[in-house]
This record gives sequence, structure tokens and C-alpha cells, in this order.
Amino acid sequence: MKRFVVFTAVILFFALDAYAQNGGKAEPKRISFAPGAVETVLRGSLENGEEMEYVFAARKGQSVTVRNSVNSMFDVRVFSSEFGVETEFESSREFSVVVPEAGDYMLFVRKKMTRNPARSRFAVAIRIH
Repeated sequence: MKRFVVFTAVILFFALDAYAQNGGKAEPKRISFAPGAVETVLRGSLENGEEMEYVFAARKGQSVTVRNSVNSMFDVRVFSSEFGVETEFESSREFSVVVPEAGDYMLFVRKKMTRNPARSRFAVAIRIH
């Protein structure tokens, strides 16, 4: 009986470890800019309540401007727990944040809950200057 319990515990440990590695949340997508460019457009498709996560680098004092071309369907926000930056989800067409420190920041795009369409495409521009 003792062997069965130990064997079951070992199997369970490896199963949980495999699940944690493969079933976890996806890594955010790194935003890259063309050489010399300060703006890029992020495109994708989301269903109601889904979020897409991006990460970008900015230097201390830079202004990050986010333009949401489909603000009736999507909210966006900028976040960094490390630097204490946390905007609310914005429904406005455009907003800006000045970053306090050099480092990585997160940009979230979230599909609003709508009856129609339940799935929609977004185009969000991010400008760092």
C-alpha cells in the first residue's frame, strides 16, 4: 500500500509539473519597431473578454501614446508593477503615459463584451517618443 501511495504521488507530481509548463498562460508578445521608427501598429483578433498581452521597452521620461482605432470594441491599458505604472482600461481613441523609469512595460488589449460581434479584429498603434 505504501508503494502505491508513493508511486501515485510521483506520477501526480510529474503530471502537475508538465501541466504547469504547457498549460500556463502564454508569454506576452514583444513589440518591435522598424529601424528608425517610433510607432508601430498591433493587429489581431479577440473574442469577448479575451486579452492580448504585449511587452515593450521604453526609456525614462519617454511618452507612450496608444491609439485604439476600434475603441467601441476594445479597451487598452499600460502596466508595470516594477515601476508603479497602471492605467485603467481605456476606451478612449487615444491616451498617453510618461514612463518613470527605463525598462519593460506591458500593453493589454481587451475585447469588450458585446452581443455582436462576439469576435472582432483590432488595430492598436503604439508610439514611443
